[in-house]
Order: sequence, then structure tokens, then C-alpha cells
Amino acid sequence: MTSVPTPIPSRTQYVLEEIKRRILTGRLTPGQALVETDLAAQFGVSKTPVREALKTLAGTGLVVMSQYKGVTVRMVDADMAREVQDVRLLLEPEALRRTVRRGASLDAARDALARADEATDTAERSLSNREFHRALYMPCGNPLLGRMLDEVRDQAALVSAVAWAADPSWEREASEHREILRLALAKDADGAARALHAHIASFVRRAFPGAGLDADLETQAPRAAQEPRAAQEPREVPEAQNQKSEDGQA
Repeated sequence: MTSVPTPIPSRTQYVLEEIKRRILTGRLTPGQALVETDLAAQFGVSKTPVREALKTLAGTGLVVMSQYKGVTVRMVDADMAREVQDVRLLLEPEALRRTVRRGASLDAARDALARADEATDTAERSLSNREFHRALYMPCGNPLLGRMLDEVRDQAALVSAVAWAADPSWEREASEHREILRLALAKDADGAARALHAHIASFVRRAFPGAGLDADLETQAPRAAQEPRAAQEPREVPEAQNQKSEDGQA
């Protein structure tokens, strides 16, 4: 009986994942030049899969392509950290709230958290942490919201890798992840969203004190979680005001 050959992984995908792994473990440092010929020789491939992998990584924000400097690993500074975390603070807690309210499965988040606890290096931990956050926001019921958060996922991982290199704080973040998941599993949508908001804000504040997160984003929990239910419900419109609206005078 003839056996079916195992598909060979795409060379581009292999190069892509290996470069990403090296960036997230610090083997390739922010600002370091990525030379196609050197990388092709290291991976035993032609320059074509390397070039395609670098284009993809540029699209996710992990590397920067310049006409004059070539390709380099993206620099991480307070401004970059602020931009990435601002987006997350605006979108991620709301996505988690919707996931919990929909009663979506959180098994993938639980599994990712277990893998992060068992990780033996920074890259594995970073990958598992990204999977944990993605498992919280992707079942939110709004695919566009999920894709928007996916766009900053690699950049957030790079920010974390640089911060961990200076101050390994993943044990604290792991504890915060467990609390977020506990609240989500308990169907406390607002509590989970607040815990996630605090988790993101406190990380960038500790790791990049000069990031200067917007005061409203840094200190306030998501609006829907703060406001009393009565404030979120439609108010009764006085009869006179209703009449104005009907007459076209409002």
C-alpha cells in the first residue's frame, strides 16, 4: 500500500515563523538589520521566501522596511508602546465583555493559559499569551473587531518581549490572566472587562513609564462597565418633547 507523503511546510512560512521567534526571544534585537542574503544562508533557502516573509512581518509591524536602511527589526519605545496599548485599551475589554455575554466557550483561553504556565522560554510564553488574549476577544461576535485586534497582536508581543528583557514580570501578568479568566468563567462580563483593562494599562505603565497613556484610558474602566444600569437604559422622553419631535421642531 502506497503511503501518502506528508506535506512539506511552506518555506516562506517556516522562515516567517523562525524570524518572528528570534525577534520575540531577543535574538534579533530592535533596530537590528535583517539582510536577505544572510537570512537565506542561515535557513538554507533562496532569497525569495525570505523576502516574502519580511514583507509579511512588515505588514504586522514587527519589522520596518526603508528605502535607505533596508529591513530592520522595529524599534520599541514609549511612543510605540502607547500607540499599541491605546488601541488595545479601547477595543479589547469591550470585545471580552461581548464574548462573556454571548456565553462563548473559553476553553481555548484556558488551554493557552496552561501552555503559558508551562512555557520554557520567552517565545513560547509570548505566543501562549497572545493566544490567551485572542481566545478572549475573537468569540465576541464581531469579526471586524477581532481582525482589528489581530492587527496589533504581533506588535503587542514585541512590546512585551522588550519589557520582559528589562524586567521579567510575566509571573505577575500570569496571575492577572488567571483572574481575568476566573471572572469571565463566572459570567461576570463587566468585572472581566475591568480586570483586562487594568491588566493592559498597568503593564505599559510599569514597563514604559514615559508612554503617557491618555488619562481617560489609563485611569477609567470601560464606560459601559462604569455606568449604572439606569444610566445605560434609554430615558423616558417627556410628552412635550415627543410632540416637538413629531412636529419636526426638535
